[in-house]
Amino acid sequence: MPFTHTVFRDLLKLVPWTAFERLVDAYQSDALSRSFSTRRQLTALLFAQFSGASSLREVEAVMESHQGRLYPLGGAAPKRSTFADANRTRDPRVFCGLFEILLRACSRGFRRKMGDAVRLIDSTSLRLAGAGSQWARFSSDVFGAKTHVVYDPDLARPVYHAVTAANVNDVTAAKTMPIEEGATYVFDLGYYDYGWWARLDAAGCRLVTRFKSHTPLREIETLAAPDGSDILSDRIGFLPARQAQNRKNPFADAVREITVRIETGKILRILTNDLDAPAEEIADLYKRRWQIELFFRVMKQTLKIANFLGRSENAVRIQIAVALIAYLLLRALHDIAKARHGFLELVRLVRANLMHEKDVSRMRQSPPCGARDSNQLELNLAAA
Repeated sequence: MPFTHTVFRDLLKLVPWTAFERLVDAYQSDALSRSFSTRRQLTALLFAQFSGASSLREVEAVMESHQGRLYPLGGAAPKRSTFADANRTRDPRVFCGLFEILLRACSRGFRRKMGDAVRLIDSTSLRLAGAGSQWARFSSDVFGAKTHVVYDPDLARPVYHAVTAANVNDVTAAKTMPIEEGATYVFDLGYYDYGWWARLDAAGCRLVTRFKSHTPLREIETLAAPDGSDILSDRIGFLPARQAQNRKNPFADAVREITVRIETGKILRILTNDLDAPAEEIADLYKRRWQIELFFRVMKQTLKIANFLGRSENAVRIQIAVALIAYLLLRALHDIAKARHGFLELVRLVRANLMHEKDVSRMRQSPPCGARDSNQLELNLAAA
């Protein structure tokens, strides 16, 4: 079959393969099995993400049906057992490293001061069942994992991720996250830890979170609440001097409590260590936290992090890393193609036209595009 310029090929062209091969060599991930290389594994996992395939059998069958077009891309259909073995045994650091390389490429042209950087922190739970999921036992008959993410709302991209069993507390995972000095961190009640807050404060970070309802504030100053806004009160004070079990609170600096009424009528107590910014700015920062919730919704609705091709700890780590890689590739494709439709629509169009000979900027058109359109997109990708 003659070589065709498919949507899947355009997506694979965005992968920095040279850097990926360096990771493969560094971690020796092809040492035990060269017949099914790490590159072929990544290609198959990306195909599963973009096509929506939800099982090893489905991946094998669908890729076999497109064998002629996949072969020039190094994407020969894998045997189920070989694919499962690779997901269970290969080093996930190869795929995590590729995610970090892609992330740096995405943010290369985005210039700003670190003091303007906003980092949203949250986690999402993933239900597991079946053979291999014992590592993530939550109770006697329930298994699950958690993906912990640091999200940049300005880039609309995750900048860090980690995978744990579902019974690991959010703040426990957060303590291992890298801290970017001077950045603003926004998070919810799952990260209520005075010691971790003190670490952020010592790094010059601004933190925005919520007070628990029973946490008192030793008030020292009341600020004027802005007129005509949803801000009900603005106070500066100190957290309790002691934590549970009479431990000394390491966060001894003054904090600020801003009470705000949200659209549902609920009243929130927002905590920050920024004593100078306008109260509306702090409230707006906390409101931005919902962008990471929307990101998780998009990931679960459009990419495969709810149904796994393998349930061992190693397989789950690899598949989550590849799902995030797929997300970055789709975002890059959306930017390059300057699509007039939204991101979710682009994802649906990619899935419907994955192995069609089409220009990604014209996937809505029913007839296949000509060579001129394909060549033009190749020039756009090279320029990017």
